[in-house]
Amino acid sequence: MSAGETGASQVKSAVRTVELLEFFAGRPGMHSLASVQEAVGYPKSSLYMLLRTLVDLGWVETDSTGTRYGIGVRALLVGTSYIDGDEAVAAARPTLDRLSEDTTETIHLARLDGTNVVYLATRQSQHYLRPFTRVGRRLPAHSTSLGKALLATYDDEQVREMLPEKLPALTEHTVTDREALIRQLALVREQGYAVDREENTLGLRCFGVAIPYRTPARDAVSCSVPVARLTPAHEQMIRDALFDARDRLTMATRRL
Repeated sequence: MSAGETGASQVKSAVRTVELLEFFAGRPGMHSLASVQEAVGYPKSSLYMLLRTLVDLGWVETDSTGTRYGIGVRALLVGTSYIDGDEAVAAARPTLDRLSEDTTETIHLARLDGTNVVYLATRQSQHYLRPFTRVGRRLPAHSTSLGKALLATYDDEQVREMLPEKLPALTEHTVTDREALIRQLALVREQGYAVDREENTLGLRCFGVAIPYRTPARDAVSCSVPVARLTPAHEQMIRDALFDARDRLTMATRRL
């Protein structure tokens, strides 16, 4: 279906509703009507009426003044329902628990969504570790081991179609050149795992593997560890544990 055909079949009010919810989801906190209008570009009168409808239905909330808007609790209920009903997440839980116990580090399960990864499940480190990535958070795929592991299941031309030439930097270590990233992905395919070397969070190194129950893969699992605590022996143990988890997850999700 062409873009024109897609646009012609869409209902404007439904599109605007989804775009508004995605705006609030991507910008936590409360926003004035003027700032929302500047971001989405809708006429002020129709935007106000749409916001009031969403407030009445619980999808959007207002502050005590009734002039600022943010995401509502019903969005959380829908997000929770997605996680609770996802067969891959359910199948992965025992393996995530075991991986957490084996490594004592923070474990993430994430899914590729366009050029981002969305976190579906986490297991907190047994050590004190911040920041702690919450379920539902979106991060650029190119800056995470999870994303690199998933991008590596696509061929180079597909990656070029997915990503712009210049990629946004999250830290001073983030790879911002698409061709340099593609060269990294060749190594990921060769060694079977991806590494985020403080490219998303300073002081944190992450190792990720894709779960090959689909081709290209859509889900991956990672282990994050502070650089200050990472020794060669600990790194090798993490890689071995991730490979074991990948094999277990492959079996657990083989019918999905």
